[in-house]
This record gives sequence, C-alpha cells and structure tokens, in this order.
Amino acid sequence: MVLLSLLVGATSADAGLYYSAEEYASLPSQWRGFLLDHRQLRNISVNPKDAAEIAPIRQSYLKEAEKLQARADKGPLTPDEAADLGAIHIRLGSPDRAIELLRKAHQAHPNHFAIAANLGTAWQQLGDLRQAEAALEQAVRLAPGKYLATEQAHLKLVRLRQRSQPGELDDLFGIRFVADKGGYEPGKLATTEMKKLPTKAIAIAQQLALWLPADGRLLWQLAELSNAHGDPRSAANMMEGCVVQFGMANPTLRKHRQLLRDVVEELPKAKLGADKEHAKDHVSTIAFRSRRPLISKFESLALPPIDAKGINTLPWELFHDTVIEKPFKASFPRYLQELQGKQVSLLGFMYPLRDDPEVPAFMFIEAPVGCWYCEMPETSGIVFVEMPPGQSTRYQRGLVRIVGRLLLNTSDPEEFLYTVKDARVGALD
Repeated sequence: MVLLSLLVGATSADAGLYYSAEEYASLPSQWRGFLLDHRQLRNISVNPKDAAEIAPIRQSYLKEAEKLQARADKGPLTPDEAADLGAIHIRLGSPDRAIELLRKAHQAHPNHFAIAANLGTAWQQLGDLRQAEAALEQAVRLAPGKYLATEQAHLKLVRLRQRSQPGELDDLFGIRFVADKGGYEPGKLATTEMKKLPTKAIAIAQQLALWLPADGRLLWQLAELSNAHGDPRSAANMMEGCVVQFGMANPTLRKHRQLLRDVVEELPKAKLGADKEHAKDHVSTIAFRSRRPLISKFESLALPPIDAKGINTLPWELFHDTVIEKPFKASFPRYLQELQGKQVSLLGFMYPLRDDPEVPAFMFIEAPVGCWYCEMPETSGIVFVEMPPGQSTRYQRGLVRIVGRLLLNTSDPEEFLYTVKDARVGALD
C-alpha cells in the first residue's frame, strides 16, 4: 500500500476500518500532515474516466483486491483476510460489495472484531445507519480495551446521524463551540466548555475522519476543535474545505467560516522559508504526537517501465519517498534516479514565487493550499519548474500538467530537491 510519509511511533489502526496494510502513527497528527493524508485517502475512491489518470494509491488497492479475491476463489479466506478485502472495497467506494463479503464473513466468524467494525463502516458508507448501528454495537462489545473509546465514538456518531437532518452538524462531544461571552470567537472556547471536552477529542475525531475521508461533517468537527485550541488559521482552512470541497451549506458553518476568514486575512501572509515567523500567530494548545497520521509503504506501488525516449508519468508518491539526511544528503527512490535527465509528466498545482501573472519559474505541488504554513508540503513534496530560457507562462489556479526534463539535487541544501527544466505547461486533456 502506498501512503505519503514515514512516521515514528506507529500503531495499528484503532477501529472503524481495519485493513492490515494501513498503519497509523500516534494521534493527533499535525494539521498539515493530517490534511495531506486525509486528501490522499479520498483519492482512493476516485475512479476517473481516463484510466491513465487513476491515482497510484487507488491502483495499489485494486491490485490487492484482485489478489485477495483470487485467493477467495480458491477457498475460504481467513477472518483477517476477509476483513481486509471488505476494508479495501470500502476504500474503493464499493460499500455494496464490501457488505456482501463482510456479511458472509460475519456469519462464519460472529466474534471477529475487525469484521464487525468494517461491516458497520460499510453500512454507514452505503447510507443504512440502522444496519451500521447494529454492526457497530457488536464492534463495541468485541473491542479490545485500547480501541474501545474510538469505537464508542463511532457508534455515537452513527446514532447522532440517525436523529439529525441532512447537513446538520454533529454534537459529537457534547459541547458548544462558544467563547466565555457566549458568542463564537476565532481562537477561543469558553472555559466551561473546554473542561467538558475529552482529552482525546482531536485524536478520536481525526481517526473517524481517516476512516471516513469523504465525510465533510467530520472535517467541520476538526475545524472547530482546532479553533477551540487557539488555531483559527488551520480552522479557517478546514472550513474552507468543507464549503469548497464538500459543498456544505450549513448556516452555522458558513457564519463561523466567514468570521475565521476575516481574522485570518489580517494575519501576515506566509512566504517560502518564513515558517518560524509565520508560526507566531499559531498558539495552538494541542499536543501533537506525529507529523503525519499514515505510514508509508512504497514497495507495492505499481510503476510502468521507464521510456528513455518518451514521456514518463510521475506519481507524487515517488517524491514523498525521498529521504533527507543531515548534513544535507538526499536519497531518492531507484525509479526516480533512473528518470534523471528524462522527460516526465506530472499533474499538480502552480505556486508562484512572486506576484506576477507571467512567471519564468514556479513551485509545483500536489494539491492547492489555503495556508502555506498549515498545508505546506514537505521539502520532498515541492518540485521547482523552469520554463525554457527566455520564456514564461501565465500562472493558473487549477490543476495543470507539466512536461519537462527531470533533474535531481543530491548535494546542494540551498536548491530544490527536484527541478523540471524546459517545461511545458498545459491544462488537462
């Protein structure tokens, strides 16, 4: 399985969606890393019309599903394998197929925790909350002690959703997101409300959002928790995602979003290389335990043979697997090394180095960022793109494709790790 970055302090998945190839670091994770991995998990379920544009992480899940299905065709799967196959289909956005598999597995293994938990998540993804509740009740009953709190939160969420209207926000932790004066204020939460907030609230909400990355209401929950802990900038960024990416129109959410945006717009603008200065307006009281929630497993990424004379499509996972040691020494994946000097194609977003609509060079990143500090990619997630000598291109906000010659930096700490020279920039086909 392919995920984004190698982390320390790993644990197995807590509950909700069990897949043995998914490993989580200790939560909560820093917002920037969490949002990157959260987006990555959403990409697994995206099946574009053009097969060439399927994300490598989705391809890896499809490949693993084929392997397990081939095994199932020859004989019964073990309970763990059945749980895995169901989890993969949930990730791929096929809850009906997951339910078909997991119901049979549950009948054969009624006391298997991961099967019950995955079945509950599949029913929830399909929209049958009553069936989800029944399965999650069993998962809570079967949960080992260290997983119990998160399982209980998942069950509570499903019960809340049964009683709520579409688009209504969840009261997952039984608190009001207001300041001491009774109204909503950026970066503040009333002392009485903070005392009621569970110490593991953010870790629990992050885990739920990782199991259900297409659930915008969980992202809203995390935005409010971020603001409650003194970080309105990250909160504003997540609420922007709720509206733009998930199309949420809840009046309370939109009101809070606007209040946060008004405050954030007055904060200093982030600049490349100015992280420390920009961090001064972040006074979060969250004790983060990891940089990213998901642990990288690069070895199973399916990559096509390199075409020495043609154009080679690059997945971003390749860049994230680069290792940087101190003093500066970059170790690149073998596949990247073999692409040195060859033509490559990459999808992503332009990030200008200056305020000018016509640019001779720019940074290129995997996904757009609302806040450079909150969502700034790792150094290994930034590609420097140069146009041919004497040429420039107009800055574009949407997803674009670049084609050019890849160069790797192995020794200069003042330069970008990757440069694409003599680039061509164009919209998607």
